[in-house]
Amino acid sequence: MASPLDPIKRSYKSTEQRQSAIIEAVVHLCAEQDPSTLTTARIASEVGLSQGALFKHFPNKNSLWESVAEWVSGQLTERVFSVAGQHERADEALEAMFLAHIGFIVRHPGIPRLMLGELQKPGNGAAKRIVRETLADYRQKVIKLLNLGIEQQRIAAAIDTEAAAVLYLGAIQGLVVQGMIGGDIRSLEQAAPRIFRLFSASFKEIPDAPQA
Repeated sequence: MASPLDPIKRSYKSTEQRQSAIIEAVVHLCAEQDPSTLTTARIASEVGLSQGALFKHFPNKNSLWESVAEWVSGQLTERVFSVAGQHERADEALEAMFLAHIGFIVRHPGIPRLMLGELQKPGNGAAKRIVRETLADYRQKVIKLLNLGIEQQRIAAAIDTEAAAVLYLGAIQGLVVQGMIGGDIRSLEQAAPRIFRLFSASFKEIPDAPQA
């Protein structure tokens, strides 16, 4: 005999799935247009809902953008940060993260526009805070791995880890911008290993010159 709670559970699951579909639609649409011009009517149309139905899942646009920012943060943690744990050597972990991040962007090209759009907004809304905190956590993770690499003697002891972390993130951002300019985001996966090799050359130990 079915439990009287079963319909409620099915309804909740359906709502959760619909919310996920709406969030993914936003990420997809951000690849096609400026996020600041994206309307709830356009988002609702993308998932086959009326605006009224959309607002049943998200009471306003700010709450939707907050959920999208949380999704992006969670995806970065799951698909990018987690790969570092699969490598004992810090330099290999940094490379794996770099390549995973580029792969993530290739699959979701709207994410850079979305994150940049949030950072450019005035004030300090919830979505903007989530994006800033995610980037700050990312930077700290890179610094932690750089320090681990120094301990493992895989990275030069004299390296400026703060500057290296900025360069690491800047290399990813630069690659993404070049892909957007060239209109070929998919090509980034071929370019990424070469760019990382240039970055990693800057933190390798330089052997002492032979004595005369």
